[in-house]
Amino acid sequence: MKLSGSNTSIKRSGRIDIWDIIIRIMLVILSLTCLLPFVHVAAKSLSSDAFVMANNIFLWPKGFTIDAYRQILSDQSIIQSLYISVLITVLFTALGMIITVCAAYPLSRKQLKGRTMITIMFTVTLYLSGGIIPDYLLINNLGMLDTLWALILPGAFSAFNLLIMKSAITSTIPVSLEESARIDGANHFQILWHIVLPLSKPILATLSLFYAVGRWNGYQDALFYIRYNTELRPLQLKLYYLVVQASESFQTELTFVQTTNPEVLRAAVVVFATLPIICVYPFIQKYFVRGVMIGSVKE
Repeated sequence: MKLSGSNTSIKRSGRIDIWDIIIRIMLVILSLTCLLPFVHVAAKSLSSDAFVMANNIFLWPKGFTIDAYRQILSDQSIIQSLYISVLITVLFTALGMIITVCAAYPLSRKQLKGRTMITIMFTVTLYLSGGIIPDYLLINNLGMLDTLWALILPGAFSAFNLLIMKSAITSTIPVSLEESARIDGANHFQILWHIVLPLSKPILATLSLFYAVGRWNGYQDALFYIRYNTELRPLQLKLYYLVVQASESFQTELTFVQTTNPEVLRAAVVVFATLPIICVYPFIQKYFVRGVMIGSVKE
């Protein structure tokens, strides 16, 4: 009987699970929906204008050419815009993480009186906002138009990231660990620096990626706040103006032959602006996955 039972268990373990196959197929389909659009855009950016205008490009370039990338790099101000984007992203991420950590840590401690009301006040900002016009008037009254601070200070704090950080600290830092540090004479700043931050590396990397990607991809605020000082235009805004100028010149008969198709140029712009983030992501992927899981669980 034992042998027959063991044989039955072996057969059951070797049996193909239909749900496992369905889940794997769904994961493959979801992965392809994320990957194939980028491959299509990259193929379009490396194809000649004739094939793109005929809609013959799918996942492989036809009439291979790098004219679109040459047109992007031919603009001498691209390097300046790239430097501005990197500088803004670094300062924005650093300032955002400092504010988020300094706000999340006290809100995660039960000793803080009124922390529930303060958390609710932060949560309300996720549903209500002042709008674009009040933001512009505020930036103008503060004298920050055509300055880097207009692109750094307004969005340097995210209530969503604050709630994730607060939940991560609450679920990963035991109260007994803080109490033992308090007994040894450590104050709140020492506990934050020597205990909380070292144990919160995954969530810190995750939120840093959120801040960096959000700032790197943003250009609407730069479009409103950087009007006359062209040297402060970030890369996304510079590429936006490049595509607009190409679209206008492409419609002119005099430059119809010399100018790259705006569709090809737009695809090259997407690839050019996405590559820096793609290069950075693999180095923090392991922290990113762990940080998302930690921030999504609350005990």
